[in-house]
Amino acid sequence: MLISSSNLFVFVIYTALEELKGIISRAEGLSREDLSKLDAAVDTLAVLTRELEAKGASVNRLRRLIFGPSTEKASRITGKPKEGRAASSSDSGEKDSGRKEDSGDTQAPPKKKKRQGHGRNGSKKYTGARRVKTDHERLRSGDRCPECLKGKVYRQKEPAVLVRVTGVAPLAATVYEQERLRCNLCGEVFTAKAPEGVGQEKYDAKAAVMIGLLKYGCGMPFNRLERLEGSLGIPLPASTQWEVVEPLAVILFPVYTELIHQAAQGKVLYNDDTVARILNLEESKNELLFNDNDGKINPKRKGVFTSGIVSAGTRQIALFFTGRKHAGENLADVLKHRAAELKTPVHMSDGLAVNTAGEMETIEVECNSHARRRFIDVADSYPDEVGYVLEIFKAVYANDDKAKKEQMTDKERLAYHQQHSGPLMTELENWFEEQFQQRDVEPNSTLGAAITYMQKHWFKLTQFLRTEGAPLDNNICERALKRAILHRKNALFFKTQNGAKVADIFMSLIYTAELCHANPFDYLVSLHKFKCEVAKSPENWLPWNYKAAIEALHR
Repeated sequence: MLISSSNLFVFVIYTALEELKGIISRAEGLSREDLSKLDAAVDTLAVLTRELEAKGASVNRLRRLIFGPSTEKASRITGKPKEGRAASSSDSGEKDSGRKEDSGDTQAPPKKKKRQGHGRNGSKKYTGARRVKTDHERLRSGDRCPECLKGKVYRQKEPAVLVRVTGVAPLAATVYEQERLRCNLCGEVFTAKAPEGVGQEKYDAKAAVMIGLLKYGCGMPFNRLERLEGSLGIPLPASTQWEVVEPLAVILFPVYTELIHQAAQGKVLYNDDTVARILNLEESKNELLFNDNDGKINPKRKGVFTSGIVSAGTRQIALFFTGRKHAGENLADVLKHRAAELKTPVHMSDGLAVNTAGEMETIEVECNSHARRRFIDVADSYPDEVGYVLEIFKAVYANDDKAKKEQMTDKERLAYHQQHSGPLMTELENWFEEQFQQRDVEPNSTLGAAITYMQKHWFKLTQFLRTEGAPLDNNICERALKRAILHRKNALFFKTQNGAKVADIFMSLIYTAELCHANPFDYLVSLHKFKCEVAKSPENWLPWNYKAAIEALHR
């Protein structure tokens, strides 16, 4: 009964607590001892309600952790229909009256417009497909038209297209049966040569890259790929897969190091981390193929983390670091490569201290999505108040979307936010203060905790109103970390530090290639093919310029 009536208890405690106290003070015929007991019962009711409320918020957070957030749209959270904040009640009344007058119109309502990405994929989307040109079976350009027998037919600029998708194994194998001839007199055996271009290695560059993409780009553990390939008649032991991808990581390492240098020059740097697990942390330094990134850290620290860093400037670069260091410490290591003449970078993170723990000079900005999520957790108990806050966030994000669509410069975007989002944030700040001053919200309640969090971090949350290029949230880094989380959910752990470093290299290059709209498979195959040139000048073999480097070699 208590749990099902939690909203009623919230109303009683936060709107009528003073009234209940007044009733107790006016009670007649009760002894002082009875009055004190009754007063304690009311206080207990207040405490119990706060605890139930806090439990409800915790359950909502736990549900999102286990099942994932179904949606965080304001219309779904508050149960109210989508409508702009600028819409007035008079406008809605005019619209309603118009509909009533036109009630005789039986015209069907307009169909809902489909969201982008929910239609068919055109043939141009199949960039990795093999393209086969087919000529007309009878006609050639310039021939007489067989229909009218007067005109001539000419080749059209755009051909008709037919897409056919076939299923193949991720890794295919070819067995070359080489004929052998043996002399019946001397016993000499003569074996046919392998076809030209077969190569000396059993697993070629494409096989190594495919294993790396499946493992570190798609989160498929070695043992699952072993079962899949085995069911297709191609044995591929998990141990063999590791022996194939580890040498490729050594080839990619110079480019990974160059990405760190390039990322340090970015205008905005996002960072966050997630937990990781390495079974053998005490391995010998001789077993490591790469430099240890942990450096000097507190020996009492037992946690292992995967830090994600996204650098945004001329291009977007994603970096991953797995070890005992936190995200802030890894970011500080990256910024040691920053050119001294550059301006102080903007640093976006959530409110955790570990994300800013390193020794670095940055303009700190905090994530509004994290602050917004604190209100979503308590939407069941405070639908009206949360709905008001979410509507303001919705308007601010709409302003940011418009700035992106119109491709505003950082200076233009700042001026636009100051003009349109500044008054909204000021309105929200004043509303927060009013809730506490007018005793509409209890500071110790879950809603009060959400408001207090925003008030405490207000300066960093509103940096987008003062600093050019300051983002609203840390979502781009959260999306990058999903790669590491996906790998952790499927593979559970790394066996050694060396294995964790191999994962960092692959994930960094794969995700950076995707951010730059490059094909990760073609990119990694090219790095393997031109490994000597990559080792000499890795700065020419980054996802956005490797094609130019290949063209230069063929001139």
